[in-house]
Amino acid sequence: MGQGPSSEPPQLSLEQLSHALAQRFAQKCYTPLELYCFTSVFRSLADSESGVKYWSEGTLCRFLELPDALGASSIIFSMATYLGAFPFPSQAPAILTFDALLKVVTIITGRYSTVLSKRGREMWLRELYRSLAVYDRGVQQGMEDDAKGKKPSLPDPTSTNSQGFAVDTPEEDNEPEPTEDEELVLAALDSMDAIDVFKQGEQSNIHHSIIPTDNLLKLTELLLLIAPIDPQQKVSEFASALHDQRTEELRVVAGNILSAFGTDHNPGVTYRTFLSVITSSLPYFFDGLRPLFEHFLFAPELDPSKRHQDSEAPSLETHPIVPPPKPVTDPEPILREVGEILNLTVLSQLSFFIRGSELFRRLRPLYNANTDGFSMGSFSKKVFHWRAPTLLLVSGRLLPDHPTDPHERTLSDKLPPKRLPSSIPDNQAPSTTLTFGAYIPVPWKQTHKTCFSDSSSILFQLAPTHDVFAASNLSTDHVYFNRPPTHPSGVGFGTPLPHQSASSYNIHNSPLFRPGPVSLHLDDGLEFGVFTHQSEGGGSFLPSRLPGRKGKSWQDRFEIESLEVWGCGGDEEAEAQRKEWAWQEREAEARRRVNLGTGDLDADRELLRLAGLIGGERSGGSV
Repeated sequence: MGQGPSSEPPQLSLEQLSHALAQRFAQKCYTPLELYCFTSVFRSLADSESGVKYWSEGTLCRFLELPDALGASSIIFSMATYLGAFPFPSQAPAILTFDALLKVVTIITGRYSTVLSKRGREMWLRELYRSLAVYDRGVQQGMEDDAKGKKPSLPDPTSTNSQGFAVDTPEEDNEPEPTEDEELVLAALDSMDAIDVFKQGEQSNIHHSIIPTDNLLKLTELLLLIAPIDPQQKVSEFASALHDQRTEELRVVAGNILSAFGTDHNPGVTYRTFLSVITSSLPYFFDGLRPLFEHFLFAPELDPSKRHQDSEAPSLETHPIVPPPKPVTDPEPILREVGEILNLTVLSQLSFFIRGSELFRRLRPLYNANTDGFSMGSFSKKVFHWRAPTLLLVSGRLLPDHPTDPHERTLSDKLPPKRLPSSIPDNQAPSTTLTFGAYIPVPWKQTHKTCFSDSSSILFQLAPTHDVFAASNLSTDHVYFNRPPTHPSGVGFGTPLPHQSASSYNIHNSPLFRPGPVSLHLDDGLEFGVFTHQSEGGGSFLPSRLPGRKGKSWQDRFEIESLEVWGCGGDEEAEAQRKEWAWQEREAEARRRVNLGTGDLDADRELLRLAGLIGGERSGGSV
């Protein structure tokens, strides 16, 4: 009995599978207009060799307008050539053909989720990590040697071989198998009946890889520069301001961010460290890449009256180009004015863990201690009537563990004996500036009995190490603002108000307050600050999740040099604050000009004396 035709699907080559996935992305992830614009942009700038149209590194970097001063162009191109080979890492680095570049744009902009939706966020981060990493069996051993003081041997991050980036093959050792399911790849191949291809070796072992420190530094500087970019905004608008001071600011802030990855002690960043730091402290780190690569989806220079000659391109008659909206002639500045702490670079750093839509073009200066005065009264007058979220930033000089002069002892006398070490050795304290901050999502108020704010509050450190301490569900003691004799007096985050009466506190024998497990306290004179971190947590804010800080406890005491509060909001919030200030001024003026009705100032004064308000044992009063 003869056999019928085989029901097995035809075996496709890797090139055919890759093309099929690109077509799936084109159909499911883009509108006809977007696909037309992408096609037109690609073909208008593509080089051609042996009948193959492709983009070179120079073409990609010129189109994206990547500034040469930051040296990130080769890193972005390397990322693109890896992502262009998706889902076959053995084919990397890929030539940036139409299909490859379409996959690059689809993955970086997050549009892949329309087709590949399982655990999209983690899979997206994994692909970005792989696109930045170099692979070598000696990586882990090299990092261990480096930790022991030996000189590590690292692969050349610019070199590749015939096997592409994923050079690892399974080896017999004690390293556990990767626990992550390759869901992006599996979903892609499953949709094309090509699971067997994946099972035959299309997995790259991320446990034998690192992102070289220098590469991550350059990429971080670029991401800081372009963080506020819109999809239709040119990078040249930001690159034109790359003067020496701005370049130095980018380098310093990027160094603070890299410190979170532990690069001070390691030659690179492993996947576990990368994933831990990004998810806990830099959730929006890569967001600037999305609008940057969405530039491919706009073609403002095309002439709608001309028909594209390429048969593969969509027809202008079917999909006419709609010119993008014209930019506002006088757009709102990204930052209205620069503060002593907050500048454009620090603002970009904040946008890595607070959504940029809450920050860019929405921050207004409310209080600056160096101009408005280091006093609780000035603070409350400037800040309390802002009916929207605020950002508090404070920086100062780290004090040594043992006070060296009477000025430093002033703080020590107000606090319990210091039992935790500083995060930085004593010999580095005089030259170290600490910068902390807090995001407060609710209006400020006086806290006589209970703290205020909610679980969306954020406590963070910006320098010398970037770290974020999210609110905990264990306690609601997020923020307090108290003037003497209320205890604790000052401004603080994460410290509960004491239940004892004020009379039970003695400045010489008992502390005015006990800092919370993870807390920031500014004294009532706004002269000194204390940041406390106890690894066991248990308070209003969670302890650090950075690999290099997890399990460590410390307390940093510093002398405040700058203190700023910024309002997050627009014209409506600013107008509400202005009206509140105007009302208070009118009330104060009315109290100053109160008229008792006699028309005679001497008679009015005599009435006040008879009432016991002035004269006698009293020094006077205000009316």
